[in-house]
Amino acid sequence: MRRLCSRLPVVLLCAFAPWTPFGAESFSVATYNLENYLDLSIDSRPAKTAAAKAKIRESIGVIRPEVLALQEVGSTNALLELRGSLRRDGMDYPHWEHVTGFDTNIHVAVLSRFPIVARRPHTREGFLLQGRRFRVSRGFAEVDIRVTPNYTFTLITAHLKSKRPVPQADEADLREQEALVLREIIDARLKLDPEANLIVLGDLNDVKDARSTRAVIGRGRHALVDTRPAERNGDNQPSSVAGYAPRNITWTHFYGKEDTYSRIDYILLSKGMAREWATNGTYLLALPNWGVGSDHRPIVASFVAEDR
Repeated sequence: MRRLCSRLPVVLLCAFAPWTPFGAESFSVATYNLENYLDLSIDSRPAKTAAAKAKIRESIGVIRPEVLALQEVGSTNALLELRGSLRRDGMDYPHWEHVTGFDTNIHVAVLSRFPIVARRPHTREGFLLQGRRFRVSRGFAEVDIRVTPNYTFTLITAHLKSKRPVPQADEADLREQEALVLREIIDARLKLDPEANLIVLGDLNDVKDARSTRAVIGRGRHALVDTRPAERNGDNQPSSVAGYAPRNITWTHFYGKEDTYSRIDYILLSKGMAREWATNGTYLLALPNWGVGSDHRPIVASFVAEDR
């Protein structure tokens, strides 16, 4: 058991037990958009404050994932600063990946307790839109992670185009094209091995029914399974409408411009990986003053390290 918590209503009163040894039977994977985790201000993006960094470490400390996918990370130095701070808090991630794309300010990254045994960074993928050539802004990090000598999975983390308008093209069209590039990478992996253990996660920047999100999830035998993490707040009723998800709380992002809360962060699984999915260890973190750290909330899913 990772967390030894009192039954008081505030999650900050948790004392953390040490991580289980390498080779444990279960493990967890999380994704977290850190909202401009920069060591230096860049253009309109300010450097991350000490208070925001502390809240991010607190959030990670509550969920304590063995593998953590990150979005909106600044330079390699910013990632290593976070990694060092987490180590001082008792969470050591000896293995890491930092992937840059066309956007030179914010990037995607992975921190892992387990060895990263293969790296396939996607940094220069592009597409044509209305006769113009574009590149995927943040790239995609693709890594193979060995949990035990007998169990390995592939993780792909993404951060698709935001909803902020840009003069070059419609933001939804750009996001859809980036999603289609990501889907090509997913299909290539599953074509090689339809039973592959694959997790696709990160900030897809739109709701589930959007064209871009549907493109990533896919259809047919290579469709991904949506884990749909929700708050652990006591909601447990099934859906009251056939074909709809239950009415539990799943929003991951606050968009200040629209004053809206949306689920735009996802943990998606191949059918092979879904067989190892532990639904009781899958949730969205609800933490007081979560917004001090980021405009996103982290989500986590758990798995059994055994092919089924």
